[in-house]
Amino acid sequence: MRKIILLALISTSLTACLANDSERALVGAASGAALAAATNGDVLTGAIAGGAAGALCDEITNICR
Repeated sequence: MRKIILLALISTSLTACLANDSERALVGAASGAALAAATNGDVLTGAIAGGAAGALCDEITNICR
């Protein structure tokens, strides 16, 4: 469980370093898929959720700016 939490924190922090929504969406999708695979979840759903979170993180919060 520690590895999963660490992976989520690292990948989330990486999205703030990227220049645009497309880059953040790609990292978010990859992170979501990896997290879903690590927890035996649906990888496609994880990728979709992660991609959406990455693409919208600067519109919803000021974390990605």
